Amino acid sequence: MMRIGIVVFGALALSPMAASAQEREFCSDRPGMGTPACTVSPGQVYVEAGIGDWTLERSAGERDDTFLAGDFLVRYGVADHAEVQVGWTALGFSRVRDSAAGSVQHRSGTGDVTLALRRNLADPDGSGFSVAVMPFVTLPVGREPIGAGDWSVGALVPLSYELSDKLNIEATTEIDAAVDEDGSGRHLAFSEVVGASLQLAETLTATAEYQVMADHDPQGHQVQHLSGLSLAWQPGKNLQFDVGANAGLDRDAPDVEVYFGLSRRF
Repeated sequence: MMRIGIVVFGALALSPMAASAQEREFCSDRPGMGTPACTVSPGQVYVEAGIGDWTLERSAGERDDTFLAGDFLVRYGVADHAEVQVGWTALGFSRVRDSAAGSVQHRSGTGDVTLALRRNLADPDGSGFSVAVMPFVTLPVGREPIGAGDWSVGALVPLSYELSDKLNIEATTEIDAAVDEDGSGRHLAFSEVVGASLQLAETLTATAEYQVMADHDPQGHQVQHLSGLSLAWQPGKNLQFDVGANAGLDRDAPDVEVYFGLSRRF
């Protein structure tokens, strides 16, 4: 299944760009920790892929490196103000090093499938003041350490406001019935992302973000704080490349995450 997904995405990415004029500005979910409020134009498709993603988490005597490849998201516009989404992580690797025991554990697996509907409530093209609601469900088709082990549901409320042609502020509120750490059952989790995007040049945009997450897992409650910085380069109307990094601001958050990917509109 992973090979099929890679072949299909490669064929799409290399196909000629659509010749017809686009009604809306390019609006990808990538990069960054937040979610845009804009929706895909009716009948159009976005294919977005995280090509590489590395996350480092360190605790007392232990180091955990997680690598993801082929983190796909397909978005399809079903109405002027609504889109449907399918997301799936094709492959992930985890390496846990225990310095006290002198052991290294390697694991790999695929991720779960996420189905979502984004319903825009104001300005679906993302201009001016834009807001949307986005319920989603995650299906446990993957396996550890990438898959969660059980189903989960949640909802996001993204909003954005254009202060000028070059500066945009954004916020994303998320509440989940997240899977417990042991892979059985669910608990309440909450996240809030705030950020600002600045157009540095005609084809280059930088985004700075802050995120706070509260996770009420039965194994132990955590509150994590992270900061993020990302760059998006758009060489054409229908193609975007991105790179970004997130840094943990407390001991509960992952130490660092570095990622890069691309988005393509059809």
